[in-house]
Amino acid sequence: MLVFWKARLVLLAVPKTGSSAYESALAPHASMTVLDPPELKHAPVYRYNRFFRPMFEKMGTPHMELMAVIREPVSWLGSWYRYRQRGFLDGKPTSTRGISFDDFVEAYTRGERPPFANVGSQAKFVEPRPNGTDVSQLFRYENQSGIIAFLEDRLGVALDLPRENVSPRGDLALSPELETKLRRKCAADFEVWERAQG
Repeated sequence: MLVFWKARLVLLAVPKTGSSAYESALAPHASMTVLDPPELKHAPVYRYNRFFRPMFEKMGTPHMELMAVIREPVSWLGSWYRYRQRGFLDGKPTSTRGISFDDFVEAYTRGERPPFANVGSQAKFVEPRPNGTDVSQLFRYENQSGIIAFLEDRLGVALDLPRENVSPRGDLALSPELETKLRRKCAADFEVWERAQG
């Protein structure tokens, strides 16, 4: 999470949406960078609302605008799947080594997900709170030019994004039946992506 105090903007770090690259490019311009623990670095709206919003209000800022980037859901799951193929996870319950992408997505659509498919939900990450705290600047990951233009204008900086934390390549072909099931079971994730600035 990156906080830009003067610009009254908070960039929430949705996992697997290029947040590491934005962190590298924008950290020198941020008033506050939250890098650890992962639960705070990748704080969703509900955690921001609980921990950060009250602190900012006590510092005299009644409203910080929230920004987030979300990714097309199949692509997002593909990034998680490939990330969890990495060697440092070998032998751990979260590893996807030896598991097909279809099997990974099938496990993700279950009510109780096994550890390797338990990667959360983008829709839950950006879900508005009853007190009105919500993401007012929501961009599709696929709209990099729009994201960069917004940030450059809002922050008054020129951005040169590095490639960071890139997952290894892999076969991400999803069977039509499974994609249909994913779209049905995780409709909220597709809906929020459709609403985002494309």
